[in-house]
Amino acid sequence: MANVSALLLAAGLGRRLRPLTENWPKCLMPIANRPLLEYWLGTISRVGIKDVLVNLHYHTELVRDFLNRPQFRDWVKTVYEPNLMGTAATLRENADFFHDKTVLLVHADNWCCCDFFSFLDFHHNFRPANTVMTMMTFESQEPSSCGIVELDAQDVVQSFHEKVKNPPGKLANAAVYLLEPEVLEWVVNHPSVTDFSTQVLPNLVGKIATWQNEGIHRDIGTIEALKEAQNDNYELSPWTVDDEWQNEFMKHPIHKQIKA
Repeated sequence: MANVSALLLAAGLGRRLRPLTENWPKCLMPIANRPLLEYWLGTISRVGIKDVLVNLHYHTELVRDFLNRPQFRDWVKTVYEPNLMGTAATLRENADFFHDKTVLLVHADNWCCCDFFSFLDFHHNFRPANTVMTMMTFESQEPSSCGIVELDAQDVVQSFHEKVKNPPGKLANAAVYLLEPEVLEWVVNHPSVTDFSTQVLPNLVGKIATWQNEGIHRDIGTIEALKEAQNDNYELSPWTVDDEWQNEFMKHPIHKQIKA
């Protein structure tokens, strides 16, 4: 995976998770006593990706403290955004980090468990020849709250239905993408574009392959969804030895707040 770099979007305010996010960032919310971002980094580590960028904004020092540990220090870098720029703008501002590589773009406040090896293998070896990116999809139980996609016979995106009443199906955009350099080049050449889902994706219709996650995918943006995630079957974090950060994390009141 030397050809792949990752951008984990972890800067969000987590408004829907308030009051939990008043004192703790959404990207570090616990699932079975480990922070969400640790699961993402574990997934990325297992598939052999060694260049990772995490964007920061809200509760920056808490996230930096989490990442400033030996298991992350040599391969996970951070970039601070004084003002949230939007996903496309973050990509553009950090284009040199991803130069000529496939980009794994992840909204890291989603809880996702699936066969990532197959996701990457599909993108590199099996996606339709005319496509420039692969979008992970999942079957949503609440399709009106998601971005629903319509596909052709090759499972290439033909249209989007963003949070509309009675959308034509349940197959939703999981906000996990593999982008070829052409996509980043398009973003760089359109400096006014800031939002990825509403300004970039519509311009790539017909060039977006899809791969369906048949495992777990949750937007843990609400307290109810975060509580439900505690009962999911998941792959353990590869960093099972508890260090000082983890021991302090276990003392944080966020755990009791979630269970309340």
